[in-house]
Amino acid sequence: MFASLRFIWNATSGHRLRPWRSEYVKWRVETYSGLKADELTARDIFAFVWREKGNLLRFLHWTGKMASWTTRPDTRDAS
Repeated sequence: MFASLRFIWNATSGHRLRPWRSEYVKWRVETYSGLKADELTARDIFAFVWREKGNLLRFLHWTGKMASWTTRPDTRDAS
């Protein structure tokens, strides 16, 4: 859960109270959906999030797994 929140926090950097203005978020929505980033409005972003909520939650869950996997102590032999 913490990794998911950290990802959202980092993705909306500079636009945390208005994430639909974030160039990164617009770019990601454009890349995923094909909607033009220049034409996206808050309504478009919210509609996209609502429509794709299952996939987005799976993605956030995956980011949490990757974050925990990369921070695990190395168990390999040092020799």
